[in-house]
Amino acid sequence: MTETRSDTLVLFGATGDLAYKKIFPALYALVARGMLNEPVIGIAFEDWDVSQLQARAREGITKAIGTVDEEVFAKLAGLLRYVSGDYRTQSTFDKLKDVIGPGHHPLYYLAVPPSMFEPVVQGLEQSGGATGARVMVEKPFGRDLQSARWLNRVLHMVFEEKSIFRIDHYLGKEAIQNLLYFRFANSFLEPVWNRDHVESIQITMAEDFGVQGRGKFYDEVGCIRDVIQNHLLNIMLLLAMEPPSGRSADDLIDEKVQVLKAIRTLTKDDVVRGQFDGYLAEPGVQPASTVETFAAVRFFVDTWRWKDVPFFIRAGKNLPVHMTEVVVRLKPPPLNVFDDIRPEDANYIRFRIAPEVSVAIGARRKAAGDEMVGEQIELYAVDDDKGDMEPYERLISDAMNGNGQLFTRQDASEIAWRIVAPVLDDKSAPHVYQAGTWGPTEAMATFGPPNGWIGPSK
Repeated sequence: MTETRSDTLVLFGATGDLAYKKIFPALYALVARGMLNEPVIGIAFEDWDVSQLQARAREGITKAIGTVDEEVFAKLAGLLRYVSGDYRTQSTFDKLKDVIGPGHHPLYYLAVPPSMFEPVVQGLEQSGGATGARVMVEKPFGRDLQSARWLNRVLHMVFEEKSIFRIDHYLGKEAIQNLLYFRFANSFLEPVWNRDHVESIQITMAEDFGVQGRGKFYDEVGCIRDVIQNHLLNIMLLLAMEPPSGRSADDLIDEKVQVLKAIRTLTKDDVVRGQFDGYLAEPGVQPASTVETFAAVRFFVDTWRWKDVPFFIRAGKNLPVHMTEVVVRLKPPPLNVFDDIRPEDANYIRFRIAPEVSVAIGARRKAAGDEMVGEQIELYAVDDDKGDMEPYERLISDAMNGNGQLFTRQDASEIAWRIVAPVLDDKSAPHVYQAGTWGPTEAMATFGPPNGWIGPSK
């Protein structure tokens, strides 16, 4: 069944940082592609008029992409409207309904803190603006299981689950789409994609910079909440899930939820936490903070396919490279026919997610010479990323069309918090590590995949 497209986009938090850096550039790109023709109504507390919103949008777009095509921007500017008001005042929502006018199926994008969800949702309900509407909400979707459940209750007071679109922008990346497609479009993977052939799965998200002046924010979040519980766990689901039974959004999400249900709840033995030397001197950071800036986590998925195969995720600040990638390491051959193949030199499949999109297969071939000895090679395919949609373009477009495939369903959002709950608020001091290293050396020496980590390297 084809979903009805939203006929208006309403952006709460239109004057904020997210709109400036991500949303307006995405809207501009959608207009350029001919994929956005509906009115875009910005709403915020600032006492602006539409010309000020247009100027703010232009500035954000210019900063993001450089040169602005005046014809494209003129079309976007012509779609913009603006409503000024307090989200806690009902008259704001009455004004908004008047500006929406003939629109019957708006998409409300809540680019506001979670604390504002309740007054916004109540205001929409009381004005009658929620009828036939969809709502799109930004992460963080809670900071633990209890708060996630509360946010879900707030949204469900007014909106049905099928009308709620919870964003994890990582799922909108071209590389993530490529990983999912590659898995299920290539039959050569299926025979080896299981516990009989896979030794371990490694996911690394490395950043070669610190908290960049966001110390206060980061000190309230930490590495596990910031990227592991959401972005990287979602990548793990794509690697571990079974093929969906159909093409609908729920078919795909159902399979992810089955994996989530099978993931063992973490214990402290499954985690190594680190903090880079110098973090405590960052502005906004508490003097005795125990927040982790690095975490390595071991997961197990108790399904027929993956029983006892370790999934390792590591992420952190001030690491040697700026890169995100997945390595699926296969078990070595049962016999060394020609020369001794070390377990760490076994075949692997590598998906690089950032900074470029690529897929590689690690293999062995005969080295030149008389003897039957081998050498490691990598078969490598890279995407030049020309013409790729940015995550916010894809996600806004999908939400307008009612396609929930790349969004997080209620049950998935809550189960993910259950998995990490026991390790979220560990107050023990994290291991200190030096900038430019792969986390705390001593603690990591005995924690990792069998036969060690693979890369990533520049």
